Amino acid sequence: MAKSLYETLGVGERSSADEIKKAYRKLARKYHPDVNKDESAIEKFKEINAAYEVLSDKKKKDEYDMYGDQMFGGQNFHDFAQQQGNVDLDDLLKSIFGGGSSGGGSPFGSHARGGSSAGSGFGGFGGSAFGGAGQQPAQDIDNKISITVPFYVSIKGGKHNISISNDSFDIKVPAGINSGETLRVRGKGNTVGNHRGDLLIKVEVSDSDEYTRKGDDLHLSMDVPLKTALFGGKIKVETLIHESITLKVPQNTKNGQKFRVKGRGVPNRKTKISGNLYLIADIVLPKVDELDEAFIETLKANLPGGEPLDA
Repeated sequence: MAKSLYETLGVGERSSADEIKKAYRKLARKYHPDVNKDESAIEKFKEINAAYEVLSDKKKKDEYDMYGDQMFGGQNFHDFAQQQGNVDLDDLLKSIFGGGSSGGGSPFGSHARGGSSAGSGFGGFGGSAFGGAGQQPAQDIDNKISITVPFYVSIKGGKHNISISNDSFDIKVPAGINSGETLRVRGKGNTVGNHRGDLLIKVEVSDSDEYTRKGDDLHLSMDVPLKTALFGGKIKVETLIHESITLKVPQNTKNGQKFRVKGRGVPNRKTKISGNLYLIADIVLPKVDELDEAFIETLKANLPGGEPLDA
């Protein structure tokens, strides 16, 4: 998806607010009509200010990052701006995004505005994802919220209750969802005229005290008694998704040794194939003062290592 507003200011999508402001000021000084007498500078200056109005406002920037140049009928911003003729780009952006100018504002005075205003219609906007001339933009109808779901719900899937605008309902959280994904609930957005928009839900996943997720794989530390680590044995492990499993631990298992259990990780939403579960051995040493005194002396005499402290 093209992101031509970023190209207009010569910045990247991951640029900070300060970097965007710095790039804007540099370009605005270069193309300001009082400095640059080239006829094309006026249109360039209006483009720069219109782009900055969006990218300096977090709400507008978030909407643009979601829809990109579909907001301009799929055209890049330069071509879209050129087709508007004498329409004030500031007014046009208000009609697309709603609300007034951004908090960033232009520090360069009235030249930041275009020529005479022709209202807030959509001009040559026909055919875009947001309708033809005079229609309400879809992003004004859709409502956006964020939720945080428990880690285990993101892995196993489940229900999450939403309460918004005196309406309470459950949504289905699919198994394997990642932080940053957006769920769409049809018909639960804003009402404009006879149209009801959708609810767009950005999902964040809370951290787990036990598990670490890496893609579709899960990593879990498991306690291994010293005796089992030395001589081998079986350990029962409770897993997040499936029932408990019994793992065979070989003798001479090292601390931090990793065991792979295939297919016991996170279900991939596209392939429907689950990742792996990696169990990491955390060897539990017994407390010396709880051991038999004779056994302690035997250990001291036979275990390899340095000289004991009381030697």
